Amino acid sequence: MKKNIAGCIVSSVVAFFVGVIGTYLVVVNFNPTTENVIKNIKSVEVVDNSIADAVEKVYDAVVVIEAYNNDTLKSTGTGFVYKKTDGKGYIMTNNHVVDGANNVKIIYSNGTTTTADILGKETYSDIAVLTVKDDTVLSVVSLGDSTKMRLGDTVFTIGSPLGSEYSGTVTRGILSNKDRLVAVSLTSGSTSDWIMKVLQTDAAINPGNSGGPLLNINGEVIGINSLKLVENEIEGMGFAIPIEDAIYYAEILEKGEKISRPYIGIGMLDISNPYSLRYYGINIDSSVTSGVVITEVEKNSPAYKAGLQKGDVIYQINDEDVNSIAEFRYVLYKSRPGDTITLKYYRGADKKSVNVKLVKNDN
Repeated sequence: MKKNIAGCIVSSVVAFFVGVIGTYLVVVNFNPTTENVIKNIKSVEVVDNSIADAVEKVYDAVVVIEAYNNDTLKSTGTGFVYKKTDGKGYIMTNNHVVDGANNVKIIYSNGTTTTADILGKETYSDIAVLTVKDDTVLSVVSLGDSTKMRLGDTVFTIGSPLGSEYSGTVTRGILSNKDRLVAVSLTSGSTSDWIMKVLQTDAAINPGNSGGPLLNINGEVIGINSLKLVENEIEGMGFAIPIEDAIYYAEILEKGEKISRPYIGIGMLDISNPYSLRYYGINIDSSVTSGVVITEVEKNSPAYKAGLQKGDVIYQINDEDVNSIAEFRYVLYKSRPGDTITLKYYRGADKKSVNVKLVKNDN
């Protein structure tokens, strides 16, 4: 009897261990679900870290720009070499980085320096083109297509926030919005002068990043960083000029030509600026609440020939509403010199309409 009990105990122990070992072997060798989960996790991690290859692809084409007025450092920014031909390297940056400078220094990623010539620049596009000797160039960027980007796509920037001390800084985010319209003031005043169509990103853009590239996951330039919203309650709202617009303007500047903007020949004020309107001696009918007020009409200008007068309030261009000087310029500059536009305006409380043939602005 005792032998039978002992035998049962031994058999039970052996069965237990056989079961445990068998279960382990089944889990290890015959559980494809676990194996697939592990493989999938590893695959996600590899894709997530792949931005490093894209950074390396473009890193040496990004430069620090130091703009001097004589020997005084005026501003610092970022640029990138987008073309190399005929013994020259072509660098794109923002106009506001080099505006007012007569001497520009370029610092490459390896620390070497050279001087650059300003080939051309323009205020409203905020684009400037610089040239350097091609034997100083380390690399050239590849250009992408911002129109193919989707909201939420990964983007990154390379730049020199706060100057050359932090050159080569990489920041990463997503494409937050496309075709965003942002009002910009070109002076120290509170009135917006211009509206820019831009790409929005939450990738960090700081002073010194201006003029640097906004890139897609393949390391291709899809925009040129230009501005950000700066308020205590705002975080992660930076903007870049789409590369298609930037290249359009750059190719004009490369030729040493000015970017041709249509000219109409009027001085303007926002209707929401009553104190300045009183200064010009202009009284607006109480029924008129929106539009741009004409403060002066240049003699022999397109506006003069069309019969526009001081005190008229323009509220539409080609059936598009204009409620500010910034909106007026944005809509007007969709047209080209030689085009004829239709203006709708108030004279007193009366609505009127007139066709105006635009000419080239040579200023």
